[in-house]
Amino acid sequence: MLLEEDLKIDSAAALERLKSVVKRTPLEYNARLSEKYQCEIYLKREDLQIVRSYKLRGAYNLISHLNQAQLDKGIVCASAGNHAQGVAYSCNKLGTNGMIFMPEITPKQKVNQTKMFGNGHVEVVLTGDTFDDCLREALIYTEKNGMAFIPPFDHPLVIEGQGTVGVEILQQLPDTDVVIMPVGGGGLSAGIGHYVRQVKPDTLLIGTEPEGAPSMYEAFRNQQPTTLNHINKFVDGASVKRVGNFTYQICKDVLDEMLLIPEGKVCTTILKLYNDDAIVAEPAGALSVSALDFCKKQIIGKKVVCVLSGGNNDIDRLQEIKERSLLYEGLKHYFIIRFPQRPGALRLFANKVLGPNDDITRFEFVKKTERESGPALVCIELKDREDYTALTNRMKENRFDYKELNNDDNLFEYFI
Repeated sequence: MLLEEDLKIDSAAALERLKSVVKRTPLEYNARLSEKYQCEIYLKREDLQIVRSYKLRGAYNLISHLNQAQLDKGIVCASAGNHAQGVAYSCNKLGTNGMIFMPEITPKQKVNQTKMFGNGHVEVVLTGDTFDDCLREALIYTEKNGMAFIPPFDHPLVIEGQGTVGVEILQQLPDTDVVIMPVGGGGLSAGIGHYVRQVKPDTLLIGTEPEGAPSMYEAFRNQQPTTLNHINKFVDGASVKRVGNFTYQICKDVLDEMLLIPEGKVCTTILKLYNDDAIVAEPAGALSVSALDFCKKQIIGKKVVCVLSGGNNDIDRLQEIKERSLLYEGLKHYFIIRFPQRPGALRLFANKVLGPNDDITRFEFVKKTERESGPALVCIELKDREDYTALTNRMKENRFDYKELNNDDNLFEYFI
């Protein structure tokens, strides 16, 4: 393997090497978002890349630098999904074999895509609950077998490859004012940021992370990479416990701001992109568009590029995405309700408590043997979040004892 400290990051040169392998993805003006935020919004459509994410760029850039002896022995990688697909495609293209370690929670769609792109050149090993768990196993396997390891983000050649997204952005829109990027381990933001800072240094560079996995945010706060004890794994493509050392060193110098985005907001964005723009975005891919609400004052009148980093979303997750979106938007509320011990209590609840646009979407008794007086789990869906106060007021007026579960993490996880 090439020595990392001897490598210089040159994304413009990398793009020349990669142009016959990766797709030059479109930079699309989005009229809906532009009107909403009073600026020019462009989407860099890496969801349309060959492997449906930008990860191919960094993976191929690094693997193509290996010598023939290393390629003959085979390579190893760890990935939450998209890097695995980029590595698999590269293995098939370069005729080498790969051992790919992925977390057990990886959506089936990403596992199947990895095998498909590898076309018989890769073996997938599912292990651990998080990316960091499977990374540990992959590194043990790499050392034991003396093979080359292809990191998902923390290597100059990977960063260089991801930076080709930034090269294309400035070629397609030279007067870009703002670039908003998702951040997981930091490879994409480091690569784009490194290039853009050299070519157009006055560009505002904003990184975005899921609220439940703020690894770069905490690294900035602590002035060094920090291992998080616990992360929310929903935004799987951007949920890591610790950012890379190389990526941190670059990001701390080039990023102007890090924004944390609630997972529920990401889900709302996924649904809006699908319903309004016919775009299938994965959770990590929707981070940059989700961030627009959190920086809307900064971008008025500017030319803004949101990097839509990937479209590898599993249709099996759609119900969970809808549920998280409704909860975040304040349109779905779970309660434990103890009905009064009097005849017609359920009828009273339906007639006097529910509003004209409220709907019960789940109802079950918590204690099956106390249906006359026991507590019930009730989910109510609202048409407008403003209806919530009136709903709870009517429960109090009609003497219904209730406890909302949405804001009680322990009870919510237990019942829902």
